[in-house]
Amino acid sequence: MAGVAKLFDGHILNKSDEEIDLDDEEYEETTIGLYFTASWCGPCQEFTPKLAKFYEKYSEEKNFEIIYIGSDDDEESFDEYYEKMPWLRLDFQQRKKVEELKKKFDIDGIPTLLLLEGESGDVICADATDKIAADPQGKQFPYHEKK
Repeated sequence: MAGVAKLFDGHILNKSDEEIDLDDEEYEETTIGLYFTASWCGPCQEFTPKLAKFYEKYSEEKNFEIIYIGSDDDEESFDEYYEKMPWLRLDFQQRKKVEELKKKFDIDGIPTLLLLEGESGDVICADATDKIAADPQGKQFPYHEKK
């Protein structure tokens, strides 16, 4: 998983505030979704429950994990919004990392769900948000884009 793990240098937390090692064998051959979102975003508020339902239903079967990358300006809003999510998160204190990731992956709007191949860190799908909305059963997941 060195590819995705290198993007974060740690700082990934689970629901219990424990740091997660993305190099752990548990995440081998895992598709990693980077979910760029914010509590103040109307379309995000609409999409997040759909994504949570999709995740809870298919994450094990489809071998994927999601990391919440929030754009809230304050930690309280970030934390309240994260309560609605069943996946991992980038520590709120890593604001510089959020900006680096947005720049690296050319994220110019939210909500955006970017799917990466865990081992290499290569982009599988630049915007799975629309794909999941159109394919709620995940039949085409992980939506490999044609090169």
